[in-house]
Amino acid sequence: MEILRCEGVSKVYGRGDTRITALDHVDLSVQKGEFVAIVGASGSGKSTLLHILGSVDKPTEGKVLVEGTDLSAMNRTQAAIFRRRKVGLVYQFYNLIPTLTVRKNILMPLLLDKRKANPDYFDQIVHSLGIADKLDFLPHQLSGGQQQRAAIARSLIYRPALLLADEPTGNLDRKNGKEIIDLLKLSNRNLNQTILLITHDERIALEADRVVTIEDGRIVGDQLRDSVTGR
Repeated sequence: MEILRCEGVSKVYGRGDTRITALDHVDLSVQKGEFVAIVGASGSGKSTLLHILGSVDKPTEGKVLVEGTDLSAMNRTQAAIFRRRKVGLVYQFYNLIPTLTVRKNILMPLLLDKRKANPDYFDQIVHSLGIADKLDFLPHQLSGGQQQRAAIARSLIYRPALLLADEPTGNLDRKNGKEIIDLLKLSNRNLNQTILLITHDERIALEADRVVTIEDGRIVGDQLRDSVTGR
């Protein structure tokens, strides 16, 4: 089942001599349960694409549909609500609220909607991510890897249609980075979570099932992992 579709998505900044085309008529389709890595050099447009997919920004042209909903037709308030409920975002820097416990940070998307978590699902997430014993800690009491685990748990708590991860290992050492990628793979496999991972690291990209390459705002490659690795 198709969960995401981009149709002719372009993003242009500035005018005249200062005009910059960050995305140039991008077409992309993602099926439910896929783990897709989007790779490209700095300035290739991959982070711009992620922000548009996450309804943080709007395209200059084209459409983005998530579960059939056209994100470009939403106003700012509608986009914020959609993002909270349907899109999990994981960044290089964890964006945890420093004065709240790990538990409250994870539950924040639900608390904003005055909803309660499913206790079984909450327990499944925190145990899978290895932070069940850290729930009453404040973020500064955790290691970088543990903070990123909490950020991933927060992104999963609403059972989002999409989980978008922007360089999620960029602030971690290699060991913790590998653990985070393994946890994303676990959520993809055990929860059937659709994941789009933005990275410039080819080794990390090859952990995904599909690798999409962006260059100068255009998709120049789209391959299944086995065809990339030759397996």
